[in-house]
Amino acid sequence: MGINSENGMADNGDAVLDKNLYSRQIYALGESAMMHLRKASVLISGIGSVGVEVAKNLILGGIRQVTIHDTRDARWLDLSAQYYLKESDIGRNRAEASFEHLAELNDSVTCHLSMDPLNENFVKQFDLTVLTDAPLSMQLIVNDWTRKHNRHFIATDARGLFGIVFVDVGAEFKVNDLNGERCKELLIEHVDAETGDVTTLDNVMHGLEDGDYVTFSEVKGMTELNGIEPLKITIKKPNVFNIGKVVAKFSPYVEGGRFTQVKVPSIISHKSLKESLIEPDILMWDFAKFENPSQLHALWQALHSFEAKHKRSPMPRSNEDVGLLKVELPPGAELDENLLRIFSYQACGNLAPIASIVGGIAAQEAMKAVMHHMTPLKQFLYIDCIEALPGDWSPFDNNNLTANDCEMKNCRYDGQVAVFGRAYQEALLKQKYFIVGAGAIGCELLKNLAMMGVACGPDGKLKITDMDQIEISNLNRQFLFRRNDVGNKKSEVAVKAVKDFNLNIKIDALSERVGAETESIFTDDFFNDLNGVLNALDNVDARRYMDRRCIYYRLPLLDSGTMGTKGNTQVVYPHLTESYGSSVDPPEKDIPICTLKNFPNEIQHTIQWARDLFEGLFTTPAETANQFISDERGFLQRVDQMNTAQRLHMLSKVEEALIRERPHSPEDCIKWARMNFQEYFHNMIAQLLHMFPPDQVTEQGIKFWSGSKRCPHVLDFNPDEPEHFNFVWAASILRAHQYGITPIIDKKKFLAVLNEIHPPPFMPKSDVKIAVTEAEAKQEEKATADDDVDEKLQSVMMNLAKLNKKTTKSLIPIDFEKDDDTNHHMEFITAASNLRADNYQITPADVMKTKQIAGRIIPALATTTAAVAGLVCIELYKMIGDGHQPPNVPLKVFKNGFLNLALPFFGFSEPIAAPKKKVGFKCADGYFTLWDRFEIQGPKKMKELIQWIKEETGLDVTMMSCGVSLIYSFFLSSDKRMERLEQDMKDIVEEVTRKKIPDYVQSIVLEVIANNKDDEDVEIPYIKFNLR
Repeated sequence: MGINSENGMADNGDAVLDKNLYSRQIYALGESAMMHLRKASVLISGIGSVGVEVAKNLILGGIRQVTIHDTRDARWLDLSAQYYLKESDIGRNRAEASFEHLAELNDSVTCHLSMDPLNENFVKQFDLTVLTDAPLSMQLIVNDWTRKHNRHFIATDARGLFGIVFVDVGAEFKVNDLNGERCKELLIEHVDAETGDVTTLDNVMHGLEDGDYVTFSEVKGMTELNGIEPLKITIKKPNVFNIGKVVAKFSPYVEGGRFTQVKVPSIISHKSLKESLIEPDILMWDFAKFENPSQLHALWQALHSFEAKHKRSPMPRSNEDVGLLKVELPPGAELDENLLRIFSYQACGNLAPIASIVGGIAAQEAMKAVMHHMTPLKQFLYIDCIEALPGDWSPFDNNNLTANDCEMKNCRYDGQVAVFGRAYQEALLKQKYFIVGAGAIGCELLKNLAMMGVACGPDGKLKITDMDQIEISNLNRQFLFRRNDVGNKKSEVAVKAVKDFNLNIKIDALSERVGAETESIFTDDFFNDLNGVLNALDNVDARRYMDRRCIYYRLPLLDSGTMGTKGNTQVVYPHLTESYGSSVDPPEKDIPICTLKNFPNEIQHTIQWARDLFEGLFTTPAETANQFISDERGFLQRVDQMNTAQRLHMLSKVEEALIRERPHSPEDCIKWARMNFQEYFHNMIAQLLHMFPPDQVTEQGIKFWSGSKRCPHVLDFNPDEPEHFNFVWAASILRAHQYGITPIIDKKKFLAVLNEIHPPPFMPKSDVKIAVTEAEAKQEEKATADDDVDEKLQSVMMNLAKLNKKTTKSLIPIDFEKDDDTNHHMEFITAASNLRADNYQITPADVMKTKQIAGRIIPALATTTAAVAGLVCIELYKMIGDGHQPPNVPLKVFKNGFLNLALPFFGFSEPIAAPKKKVGFKCADGYFTLWDRFEIQGPKKMKELIQWIKEETGLDVTMMSCGVSLIYSFFLSSDKRMERLEQDMKDIVEEVTRKKIPDYVQSIVLEVIANNKDDEDVEIPYIKFNLR
């Protein structure tokens, strides 16, 4: 029996690549790999918890055709992790029950449904077959079929806290790119003809590895290198690599050049499943459990033998079944009895987080198989997360569970109760968590939480906030959203969707940003009612803010992030670990100002320049002019704080926007755009060349235009050149929108106006200064006024004074929006960037690449997101207590995770303990950490608080602050200090800050500087002063 859902094909039968829908995935995989996906067909057999994950991820990923297959009916055990099954589906074929939900995930993918037994003729139609929760006997048969017909094969399964993935891409599988990383490209400083050593310019680290291949361009002197076939390299130093003796007979190296890394195809060889069972290649999951994979290899085989013999799985907490499972172990297998027992106990377990991890990994392996892109898993991966089982530190100690505690009672949580017991499940139902972000990770977390039953009891509650609206580009990985949801609030749609997974979930949707400005919403009461927080953010500032909030409220925080195939998770646990903010990533290296302004040498420079130009033409001037119109007095007061040169610059921009260059017709907008082309791509370059001619030599006798400085050339406007036309076209439309003018969009009329515009010839200026170094550029930004600045400033002020503010229309600031193809933003930035690239002989970039760099878009994949969300929820399992306070979990139980599905690689580490600071005051422990503080109940007078600190620490308070306000200090006058000592703390804070403390604020933070008896400053924790 079969059902079809035909979608997303062009009239000629070719697959369609929707770049808006798949943009984040294209940035992660590349367009060529995406086209392979759009031509592939995949069979997924077994639509249980792992199967539905694999299917969801592949359909979102844009596989051309996906066939959903199953011959088994839904059971109660499925419901704890298979989110497209409901209680009413019990007894119904799993694929049939899930098909419509899966097919609607992506209207550009053709989905088929099959419920007939598999046979060779059926399987050979597909490029790849994925078997999930299939008997080993069936896996062996299907693997033989796929090998016979040169097709690819994946087998995968999950039981309790264990998972397995097996991959077979055949004996000779070509991989076009082993790691999926962007090719390195850098300028070079020297090529040594004798040794073959290549040194990068300015000693920049090349980032290459032994065995990589490179090619060369723009080399002067040793021109034989330009366009040479890719050369294999060896690494000498971080800034030096060797290309061998090939250059020995080349012309002498003179200067310049750049290398570009080239990805050379590799051949991967896999064994069949039958061979691999005997001689397995196993990828390490967790190096802390080095012995487990080989033991799990034997245990999974024993499990299949047990199930084939007994027609069932080992039962939870059945020691008899442990013995029966042991009998089925392969000959010679040696393993830990505890691991055997745990594995047997969990054979009926079905956990959503494990399915999410396994399904994410398996789906990425499926993509690799049909893309020939990134390194396939070789060949077994045994996943185990048994450290999530509660120990003696938990009220739900797993060692004390009985068969009765884990008995399955035809309940939707049976698959989880089988692992953790029913009392633990009841605790999950009562949990209260705050999810920050309803994007890709947020959607996956919600799905897992609903399946786990978190906040699905009468006392539970989830709250999720996200300020964003749904966009087309979200649909490729944020699987709770559909096309008809575009434009709606993410949090509201996500909440509605997740209730379909579990009707009992208690969840509220919010749409406010987290930050100081929304603390009236996310109040003390809000946080004090929580068990923990899950961050699903792509914004570092917001993550740091939530980190600080969780430290203050002493709440567990689970943070996670992804970038393409890479993902990470971090546990922040009260009184135990360091915080998210404890480890700071190095800041991104900024492009030097002088490079951006005058000396770009790569496309990233021209794109950033174009992005800045957009802001400088269409956003900032309109905002500044509007401030002047709406509040002239306040605006001028702010401007008066600047130096004279800055005042002139600011007011000249306002005069320019409102008077001197204000357009009154669409023709004015076209003229303005054409004149801007002339200024930026002809006149400014001509001026630069006037001051630094192509043959300029420095005082040291070095060519000025050498190294990273590329000698530019002017562009003469030609409306027949696409980028020339696009710049003027987009700029004129944006200018018109900025002033509320209807633009000319008829291209004939547009060209007629354009052809009548004749800019004056370039005349070099003698008073222009051009910064050559970064120091000069920074000095230029701080430059003081010229001699005639006062006269110019007076003229500008007189013109602005004549302006009638009441009749002057406000401007419309244009905020950059990268994902709207109709707004001309990316059209302008791409044209501007490529024109500047043309000025400097830099290879241009298409709209997709320009959008990624200009919009700072993070590559994203549904597969990585699913795996990371699963890892987060594994850590959440460890945090469950029987009350509001989290359990006293040992540090060694938690795992911070890092993965790279491209390689693939998985790494886990114990979180870093909270750093301990030795105290210099009376303290029982002798140290304090970021989690410690003094907590004092008000109301209290200042003198009472100071006395309390003296009694507790033996220290004398010298200064005290609340936020940025100093409320007590030794240098206050004697009278003022005495007055403060007698005042109530709340009154002092309100007086000094000149703000009433809102009723929703229950406590304030006080920072104290105190001295010991030797009059030395002593660091002490902050004070949480409770007002109520």
